[in-house]
Amino acid sequence: MKKFRADLHIHTGLDMSPISIVNAAKEKNINLIAITDHNSTLHCKLVKELAEEKGLAVLFGAEVTTREEVHCLAYFGDDASLEQFQEYIDSYLPLTLYLPEQFGYQVLVNKVEKIIKVFVNYLNVALKQSIDQVEQEVHRMGGLFVPAHIERAMYGLFNQLGFVPEALTCDAMGIMSRSSESAIRNKFRIAGNIPLIKASDAHATEQIGLGCTIFEMNDLSFEEIKMALTGADGRRITSE
Repeated sequence: MKKFRADLHIHTGLDMSPISIVNAAKEKNINLIAITDHNSTLHCKLVKELAEEKGLAVLFGAEVTTREEVHCLAYFGDDASLEQFQEYIDSYLPLTLYLPEQFGYQVLVNKVEKIIKVFVNYLNVALKQSIDQVEQEVHRMGGLFVPAHIERAMYGLFNQLGFVPEALTCDAMGIMSRSSESAIRNKFRIAGNIPLIKASDAHATEQIGLGCTIFEMNDLSFEEIKMALTGADGRRITSE
């Protein structure tokens, strides 16, 4: 087994261009990153293209806001599933006017960092789908479903709902970079068979790598990541 250092919750933006994310991750000795923009998968392929040139692995993803305003991470292993999930997001994303002068611009860029699209519809809004519906759709597409920063006061699972829905199937749960795994498990009574992923939730390059998880597995494939989360055949994850 090999050990891979992973930060699986990173956002792109004006101060976080795809190439700056890749460069920062490499400088910080990270082997695997996930691009998890709010209700958007559109920068994933570009980041992967740039990362592959530098020997960095990228996991496709998005951070979805459910109807209950819970932030949940969805991860996928192939282009087709990613595109299908974006279609799902677009189908249930409310049209909400965005004020860039107040919150900053939402943009899509190309390889040379030229802005090719400015989003006028606010992306970080709640979908017209419950957390159960989002989870079921992610798994239907073969993805991984992970409630993000579960202990956070805003958008965290336990603050927004106060409990884990009985029918909800989580492949893991995300915790913030400064949190103690044992303390979180004790506080929220999280079973030992549910993996906890520590990640940075970076919105600026200096935040990348502040929270990382170590994956012990054979390689950086999506299937190996899945197996590490289940502890299959000696694979496992641990927090730094």
